[in-house]
Amino acid sequence: MSQEQPRREEAEQEQEHESVKHEDVVGVQGSLARKRAIAESIGGQVLGKDRKQASVSSESVSARANITIGEALEATVVTAGNRPVDYSDAAAIQAAEVRATGRTNIIPGGVAAAAQSAATRNARLTKDEEKTKLAEILTDASSKLPSDKLVTRKDAEGVIGAELRNDPNLCTRPGGVAASIAAAARLNQSNSTTNNTSGTKNNDKNNTNLTKQKLN
Repeated sequence: MSQEQPRREEAEQEQEHESVKHEDVVGVQGSLARKRAIAESIGGQVLGKDRKQASVSSESVSARANITIGEALEATVVTAGNRPVDYSDAAAIQAAEVRATGRTNIIPGGVAAAAQSAATRNARLTKDEEKTKLAEILTDASSKLPSDKLVTRKDAEGVIGAELRNDPNLCTRPGGVAASIAAAARLNQSNSTTNNTSGTKNNDKNNTNLTKQKLN
């Protein structure tokens, strides 16, 4: 075996490694940008590291990729992460988990189970600083879900209903779980409409070009 072959293999492996790292960076930036789009959609503010890394506008996010339930839950960390978890939050998180996984039971060790436990514990505490916050439950929610899916309007309706039914005042929380899921559904629907419109225009352009070619 020549000495050049091992060198070539090492170079190829290094290129593959760099490609994987680049894809990871792009994936992380895309996810942050989608969460930023949700926060902006419901009037939230993107803070600190998220603002620096998620430098993509809402419009470009809509054109690039749709938002998953896990990402929408993570966006709640940005908009309401410092708020103590209560029963309405737990119910909304459970509804979101059910929609994402297709399972009707609470998954042991999952975000819904953690939220239920936190809500029960918080109900016995009087000081907010001692209570478990939404950020502690929903940070990296995507990785805690065994499966995930794109947010739809039906998903949003289910989560909103769960949050409403379990709130003493029968209302959803500003910037809360239901608001994030609803914002994600709106962005996804807008993205779908944009893509369909773009596809129709491209088809019309192609048909026009074909007609011209036939006439020529």
